[in-house]
Amino acid sequence: MDSTNPKLEGSNHDSPARERLIALRLALLRVHKTLLEMERRAYEREHGHVNAGELFRLVVDHTQFAWLHNISEFVVRIDESLVAKDPITPEYTKVAFSLARKMFVPTESGDAFQKKYLDALQNDPAVVIEHAELARLFNNEPTDSPSA
Repeated sequence: MDSTNPKLEGSNHDSPARERLIALRLALLRVHKTLLEMERRAYEREHGHVNAGELFRLVVDHTQFAWLHNISEFVVRIDESLVAKDPITPEYTKVAFSLARKMFVPTESGDAFQKKYLDALQNDPAVVIEHAELARLFNNEPTDSPSA
């Protein structure tokens, strides 16, 4: 995903809702990259070095990387909304943040992604750093209720 695409980047004329959505997108890309590198290292420990082309194939087809597809799909949806003709509304950004908050709750009792994310947080300091940045972003975004 091209994080330098001018259609996806912010400008001085962007609405606050669009700027917040762009910030969420960039944070998700950083988390995704960190998790992908973690999975790559784990895969390479067992199977040996993989080049960029092999990694791409693994990310698309191998079950070890499948849990990361949720993040990829989330970013693609954001990208599509950012290049659409319709303006980004505060409501759209609010929903995107709400979905991301729910997705990135690391828990043993959650869905497959949340369980794998919990494992990643427990085993990789780089994931902890990116999670902290994501949490900071979430904390700066208003929620519907004080308990969210």
